[in-house]
Amino acid sequence: MEPVGILYGDIKPTVVNCSVSGKLKQGDYVRIKHPEDGWVLGKVDSIEAKTNLSIEKSYAVMAGVDVAIQQTISAQIIIIGFRDAKGILQYPRTPFQAGTPVYYAEDGFISSTLNIGNNRKGRAYIGLVYGHNIPFSIDIDSMVQKHISVMAKTGGGKSYLTGVIVEELMKNDVTVVIIDPHGEYSAMKRRATESSEMKRFGVRPQSYADKIVVFSPGGGDRELAFTLSQVNVKELISIMNLADPRSYFVPLRKAVDALRLTVKDYDFDDIINELKRQDNSSLSQTLEKELSYLNSLNILKKKGLRVDDIVIKGKVSIIEMKGLPPDVQELVVHRLLYSLFESRKKEKIPPLLMVVEEAHNFAPQQGKAFSSKIMRTVASEGRKFGFGMLVVSQRPAKIDKNVLSQCGTQLILKVTNPNDLKAIGSSVEGLTPSSLDEIQRLPVGTALVISPELPVPLFVEVRPRETDDGGKNVRVVR
Repeated sequence: MEPVGILYGDIKPTVVNCSVSGKLKQGDYVRIKHPEDGWVLGKVDSIEAKTNLSIEKSYAVMAGVDVAIQQTISAQIIIIGFRDAKGILQYPRTPFQAGTPVYYAEDGFISSTLNIGNNRKGRAYIGLVYGHNIPFSIDIDSMVQKHISVMAKTGGGKSYLTGVIVEELMKNDVTVVIIDPHGEYSAMKRRATESSEMKRFGVRPQSYADKIVVFSPGGGDRELAFTLSQVNVKELISIMNLADPRSYFVPLRKAVDALRLTVKDYDFDDIINELKRQDNSSLSQTLEKELSYLNSLNILKKKGLRVDDIVIKGKVSIIEMKGLPPDVQELVVHRLLYSLFESRKKEKIPPLLMVVEEAHNFAPQQGKAFSSKIMRTVASEGRKFGFGMLVVSQRPAKIDKNVLSQCGTQLILKVTNPNDLKAIGSSVEGLTPSSLDEIQRLPVGTALVISPELPVPLFVEVRPRETDDGGKNVRVVR
């Protein structure tokens, strides 16, 4: 094989400069022979061309003058390392030699050095290493124990990628609960239409209808409802459209306290009747109107679901909240996460992964959400109890940093907002400025993966979905 460059200039064990003679590109993997350690894997971090063409000479070229232009291309290569006799990834401890040839790295060498390309059971197959035919997968135990995030701009394919991960979890009989604010995930019950891309990635259309249970207010496989008597007065007031919420707290609390003395469970009609019995003031009339509205949402009832109704071992439970107001969605997430986390700590339910779509709404960096506290608690303590979390968002800058920083594995699709890029740069270890810059130009269907398993961030082409994505995401056929 012909070399694609030669090492020159100041050379360190971890970073080298290479004069480019072949068609080397930013992001390419290369192999370089170290005098002591043998073949070492590197990655082209940046590449540039230097010329002798000044602005004055450029005007001469435009005027038709024949100008001799000299151009040299150089690349900076980040050294990833080599596997020693024990299979441990090591870095060279002494510099390379100037004048050493640089070669393209073959797929087998990349795969063995990065320790990827292995799709055994217990791993989630995400796709192929960008520009190579190397399968990439993530250890499922690592996802559950150390949390995971999926980030992309609106329309960048974050829900599509999350669907790929959920498909892999279903194959491995992982218990999953999905917070689905927009009703995107129930389509996974249907198989996808077969495409030419599937063959390249080695996947086929598949239905997981027997693995999925949809919970939805007034619909779905099962009705989504919580027990009203378990919701306190402060929570009820928080989801009402009241000009001065504090003024309504006392009359509502009196009505609820009176009910609790006589019955264990009650519904909105019971609270309204008690309010009428105690007081018929304008405050009570306003409360009655708000309570009637909440009653119409069919989410809080005399008898709601139990935790073991929602969490089904080895299956995916989709909590569909389409049509519910944002503050009610916050209450649902708060109630659900709190109940599931407490049950998991007592081992009343199996280990699980909780997928939270639109995570910036439920754990915002600024402002308040009723669900923020429990999101932070699960993010910081969940790993001790086998309670993993997958947070999904198009606005990394708007997610509580205490939540995002706990995600050991991060999958980032195209992001262009400067604040979001800054948030990613500050929360992701091992990102070079050029990799962060490249996130803005990622093609559709390509993700940057950061994982404790990987020595460097890795660009991966996301495999096609086996299930229907509801027609909301379009994958570019390459």
